[in-house]
Amino acid sequence: MTELLAVVAITFFAVISPGPDFAMVSRNSLLLSRRTGVLTALGIAAGVCVHVTYTLLGVGLLIQQSLWLFNLIKLAGAAYLIFLGIKMLRARPVTHEEIASQPTLSSLGALRTGFLTNVLNPKTTIFIVSLFMQVVRPDTPLGVQLGYGAFIALAHALWFSAVALFFSTASVRARLLAVRHWIDRVFGGLLVGFGMLLALTQQSR
Repeated sequence: MTELLAVVAITFFAVISPGPDFAMVSRNSLLLSRRTGVLTALGIAAGVCVHVTYTLLGVGLLIQQSLWLFNLIKLAGAAYLIFLGIKMLRARPVTHEEIASQPTLSSLGALRTGFLTNVLNPKTTIFIVSLFMQVVRPDTPLGVQLGYGAFIALAHALWFSAVALFFSTASVRARLLAVRHWIDRVFGGLLVGFGMLLALTQQSR
């Protein structure tokens, strides 16, 4: 029971903490659509499943102990965030007619965006690897560990779906869509900032 409570508490605080996942879901929900935001959230949950899977397979221990492998993951994630952020920073003002004519992000595209944002985020790597290596006991049955992994993925899906629902609310979107290019630039700046922090932060395990 103590282990379960620790997993639930740590997961709760990790999920709600601001980061690239939150920025991407809120941006897609606000500027694109509720459906796009929710699909982005589901992509994030799929990325969590990848982290859980390689951790349970023992690869997490390799990542934890291999500085070059962790740095490779970190730099790949930083590059992806900076790439997305620069695209958003280049946003320009558009008319309502241009907004209506712009192609929307496909379902697969939204899932892919959420998935890559999470799976390339080394902070999620650290969170899940540390959780399973330091909180979950080695003698905990595999079925229970899989249950923990499912809970972590579900928590991400539910939280970020709730974020998507909030930012896609009609009243919120109506107030903010008029300055959508500035919103894009703000979120772009945040993603570039997250990417730079990832790239420059020294690993201290």
